[in-house]
Amino acid sequence: MSLRLSTVILPYRRWHEGGRSSWTRAEQLGFHTAYTYDHLSWRSFRDGPWFGAVPTLTAAAAVTERLRLGTLVTSPNFRHPVTLAKELISLDDISGGRITLGIGAGGTGFDATALGQEPWTPRERADRFGEFLPLLDRLLTEDAVSYEGDFYSAHEARNIPGCVQRPRLPFAVAATGPRGLRLAAQYGQAWVTTGDPKLYENGTPEQSDRALRQQSDKLADACAAIGRDVGELDRVLLTGFTPDRSRPLESVDAFVDFAGRHRDLGFTELVVHWPIAGSDFTADEKIFERIAMEAPAQLKD
Repeated sequence: MSLRLSTVILPYRRWHEGGRSSWTRAEQLGFHTAYTYDHLSWRSFRDGPWFGAVPTLTAAAAVTERLRLGTLVTSPNFRHPVTLAKELISLDDISGGRITLGIGAGGTGFDATALGQEPWTPRERADRFGEFLPLLDRLLTEDAVSYEGDFYSAHEARNIPGCVQRPRLPFAVAATGPRGLRLAAQYGQAWVTTGDPKLYENGTPEQSDRALRQQSDKLADACAAIGRDVGELDRVLLTGFTPDRSRPLESVDAFVDFAGRHRDLGFTELVVHWPIAGSDFTADEKIFERIAMEAPAQLKD
């Protein structure tokens, strides 16, 4: 099984003060996709610079040619399907059909309350996501959509000419629970996970591998329940949140070992964070670039 290597570039630098160079360098290094977080801010970056995902990806599309681009992940926390669909169709057009939408139910934190609302419970997030994703699918595939739901509405929403990618740009659905996995099985072209968060602090890599295998098995069950071949979905691991933490980026050999383990678990794409000094994503930039250039060849079948 082949394994693609992608990166996620956090939008914390001004475009002309290092922001642009990361995206162009990602293409030069041969990454399959460069993603960015779609948050209003995030954790330790909350009191520092942070830019919007869609404008950042639009700018990245203008300075790259081959690199796929995407979000990891967009959520209903501060988005509405009607306005999001219009932005995505525009972004897909500007990029020439290079956009992947990573999307999930969202979580707690700054995004959950920035618009003045009380944070939703896990059940409320799942309920909203269960309505958000099917409506977004329709908005990206139909010229005109009307819908009245419990949480979202659309009144003759027009989205002509639609996506460059047909029938729409791909969804990479982040999910670990049963409802989210059912949505991934039905609407996803890829499935995204960060592993089991309960294992991050005190778990072992072996425990993480077992948890990831169990998640993959549940995805397969969700696909089987609707008669879909699970092999049709890419399986994406956003790294940095398993017990391995940043150790795979300490050397090419360490990364190849880590990547090989996860390829054996069925993953088709690994996403590594672009190094950020003084953060949880600190890494040696020279080693990071060597990994990007050398590891994929060592991971070929």
